[in-house]
Amino acid sequence: MTAHNMTELAHHARAWPFEEARHLLKRIGGKVPEKGYVLFETGYGPSGLPHIGTFGEVFRTTMVKHAFETLAPDIPTKLICFSDDMDGMRKVPDNIPNKDMMEQYLGLPLTKVPDPFSNEYESFAHHNNKRLRDFLDAFGFEYEFMSSTEMYASGAFDEVLLKALENYQKIMDVMLPTLGAERQATYSPFLPISPKTGRVLYVPMKATDPKAGTITFEDEDGTDVTIPVTGGHVKMQWKPDFGMRWAALGVDFEMFGKDHQANAPIYSKICRILGVEPPSQFVYELFLDDKGEKISKSKGNGIAVEDWLRYAPNESLGLYMFQKPKTAKRLYFDVIPKAVDEYVTFAQKLPGEEREKQVENPVWHIHGGHMPEIGDVPVSFNLLLNLASAANAVDKSVLWGFITRYAPDAAPEKSPFLDRLTEYAVNYYQDFVKTQKKFREPTKKESDALTDLHEFLGGLGEHPEAEEIQSGIYAIGKNYEYENLRDWFGCLYETLLGQEQGPRMGSFIALYGVAETRELISAVLKKNLQGSAAS
Repeated sequence: MTAHNMTELAHHARAWPFEEARHLLKRIGGKVPEKGYVLFETGYGPSGLPHIGTFGEVFRTTMVKHAFETLAPDIPTKLICFSDDMDGMRKVPDNIPNKDMMEQYLGLPLTKVPDPFSNEYESFAHHNNKRLRDFLDAFGFEYEFMSSTEMYASGAFDEVLLKALENYQKIMDVMLPTLGAERQATYSPFLPISPKTGRVLYVPMKATDPKAGTITFEDEDGTDVTIPVTGGHVKMQWKPDFGMRWAALGVDFEMFGKDHQANAPIYSKICRILGVEPPSQFVYELFLDDKGEKISKSKGNGIAVEDWLRYAPNESLGLYMFQKPKTAKRLYFDVIPKAVDEYVTFAQKLPGEEREKQVENPVWHIHGGHMPEIGDVPVSFNLLLNLASAANAVDKSVLWGFITRYAPDAAPEKSPFLDRLTEYAVNYYQDFVKTQKKFREPTKKESDALTDLHEFLGGLGEHPEAEEIQSGIYAIGKNYEYENLRDWFGCLYETLLGQEQGPRMGSFIALYGVAETRELISAVLKKNLQGSAAS
């Protein structure tokens, strides 16, 4: 298909990145901006270790950027990842070492706070910035990293800072109504850096001089100090800083979490005060941890990117980020298996779909329009996890022994994606499933049903089909008058696998093996018989 035809498809595609791309194209009037490109920005505060929400913001912005490039291929684009590393450290994060040592650096810009992890990095911010860039680079994102400290100190923001000083009262008129009475009395959009202590000061201004480009304030020792707003001597408060940055860089698109939604009109007003139309904006819902609480950098709750990538391929993480960005989603380890299997399903469908459907397929957006080659995946990740559990797998070779018997044409060299999944399944089992397994003894009714299942499996041929096995299991459940067959399958999960939920048993037994499953049943029945005799 030609680029022209793809552009036509992009004008009608319903996937959310295309919807945002069309809004953006309309905002810029369908032509190249004066600066020569469309600028996408994503922001990050290095007050704590980067978390998966930060990664998601970059991934989603990249999806919109690619959709825009498909929609308007003749308009250049750029993505900036901006680190707000000049912020003063307001509190010591919970999830870092040497917390007591860090207390003495409260108030200093994050680029002036020592790295609590080692002496390898110049500062805490430099350490966190490196972590951020490492995992963005690992996913192949094309972006330009930008440091707030460097931008302020280099003079890149000077022109807009002077304009902000000229419009000091207008900015105050925007900000003061949003604050309480006590905060209003001390508020200033400019945060001076104390020449004596180096701390970021939250103090009122005693005087502002737009002509001289200076502000006057009371320093920590009680003396009045006058400094320029240029050259890195001040930082703007975070809300005005948002609007200032949009104006200074000419940002055309930015997305942020719902926690910013109430402040977005403030950012936009300040950007307009500084003479620039604010960017197109997209608000996404927040990620929640296993307790339903917002994921926080300072708490370190939820999943780190490195955690997800230990248990599943990066493509599955991309799918999780693509799906329903405006819906709050629980982000914990138990969401990983479903994300993997859904990715495989979408990836296998993509090559055979018509172009109109391909651009709606999440995998098209995850891979920037390229077709992934995942090869044959005859076994779901969920089944692999249950196989690892039943086989007590310590390495992937154990799983491959079962897989090649079930699917003779499969092999690590022929199915590299499946081979990756076997490694992830072993990791997931060893770290999570193994420690959570809880077997229970069957009741008298369940023991009789399991005995019948054992006999039924013994009467099957050498390589029975999964459906034949599944039908037999259903028949036994009905024969024992289970009002809800889920209770019968729950019995199989809890007595044979030691878990409350499990796979489609016909498929699992076909993969694990009839003889091996009969051994599991025999062990359960023998243990139950011994327990009954003892009692």
